[in-house]
Amino acid sequence: IGSELCRQIARLNPGKLILFEIAESPLFDLEMEMRERFETLELIPMIGDVRDRGRVEDVMRTYRPSIVYHAAAYKHVPVMEVHPAEAVKTNVLGTRVVAEVAAECGAERFVLVSTDKAVRPTNVMGATKRVAELVIHNLNGAGKSTIYVAVRFGNVLGSVGSVVPIFRRQLETTGKLTVTHPEASRYFMLIPEAAGLILQAGAMGKGGEVFVLD
Repeated sequence: IGSELCRQIARLNPGKLILFEIAESPLFDLEMEMRERFETLELIPMIGDVRDRGRVEDVMRTYRPSIVYHAAAYKHVPVMEVHPAEAVKTNVLGTRVVAEVAAECGAERFVLVSTDKAVRPTNVMGATKRVAELVIHNLNGAGKSTIYVAVRFGNVLGSVGSVVPIFRRQLETTGKLTVTHPEASRYFMLIPEAAGLILQAGAMGKGGEVFVLD
């Protein structure tokens, strides 16, 4: 989602685009792709961890972004059931760090990429994303000029944490799919669709909303 957001933002001719990423290889790959496709764009790749307030402050104070899109999160539901403390550190505390520093550095908008699993959460991942939503909701208007909004969506085809690769493996090996509940419905969208809707929601938001993608 973060990579596709960068691609779509780049097409809108921003003054600068800062790519903040903890994983070295994906950042390098995206930088190479973006430099080839958007030759005139001022692109600034930055290695860092959203949980590291000092690093986040250094980057934000240096570049003073107008809009912050926060897509960093642990997303795999079963993995986070085993590592709940790590889920809290990244999904909740990491969100708080980036959201607070964004306001301190004068960002006009902060857009949190959330999940439909934050609705009446039944798992650690969903619960931590719901708390992240509450974090930015409570920051909105609290003496800050930054507008905070969240965008929820479900399964995005090809994204990190998507259930689709699991379904594909099941079909290829056993021919059977795991059904969590006979009354459950799953909705899917493409990464470009999701990123485009995130951009729309970020532009529409007046502050404090949680947008749900249709």
